[in-house]
Amino acid sequence: MALLTIENLCARVGDKEILKDFSLTINPGEVHVIMGPNGSGKSTLANVIAGHPAYEVTGGRLMFKDRDVLKMTPDERANIGIFLAFQSPTELPGVGSALFLKTALNAKRQAAGEKDIDAVSFMRRLRPRATALGITDDMLKRALNVGFSGGEKKRMEMLQMAFLEPDFCMLDEIDSGLDIDALHTVSQAVNIMRESHRSFLLITHFQRLLNDITPDYIHIMMDGRIVKTGDKTLAATLEEKGYDIYR
Repeated sequence: MALLTIENLCARVGDKEILKDFSLTINPGEVHVIMGPNGSGKSTLANVIAGHPAYEVTGGRLMFKDRDVLKMTPDERANIGIFLAFQSPTELPGVGSALFLKTALNAKRQAAGEKDIDAVSFMRRLRPRATALGITDDMLKRALNVGFSGGEKKRMEMLQMAFLEPDFCMLDEIDSGLDIDALHTVSQAVNIMRESHRSFLLITHFQRLLNDITPDYIHIMMDGRIVKTGDKTLAATLEEKGYDIYR
């Protein structure tokens, strides 16, 4: 059974149609990469899957675990295992990073009919994941993303992903503005979490993210739809020849 099935999906913002009969199937355990020039619809796709209210779906189907995602609110989608790491994470003044993580986990547990996690179990779950990503206790006490560097924000996004353990992880241009060390941390987080039941959709402009991550498929997106699919070698072709050959 496919984990995520997208069939002829169309979506717009205002009067501008962005996704145009977009189709893609992602099976459990697969890593898919979408590359494409600015304005091709990559980030729109991730936001539509996550349920961003600014995007209007005008046609097509979006199924996750054989459930109609289009009928769900963003929090319902998150609770069944859909996760989006943002290109530009939002700052939440006054909300501690650890408190945010605990609240998010408990919301997911409550949706599944489980009890809230206790303080001791929370820290046992949090500390090893934070340490693996180079996140200090000081960062966990600070307000979420407030005053964080670009690399710190991306590491915190990876901690959220590792902590909540979603089944489908979308990383929207997660490599944007990262130095080599931060990029390695992101790649390490993805590789550690790769399991037979969990899938990834990575959105990027650059081949460098793929130096440490070997995807199952690379898709080139142009004008709201996929125009070419291949393996990792497709990224090298893009690096050499650019997107013009697919226009």
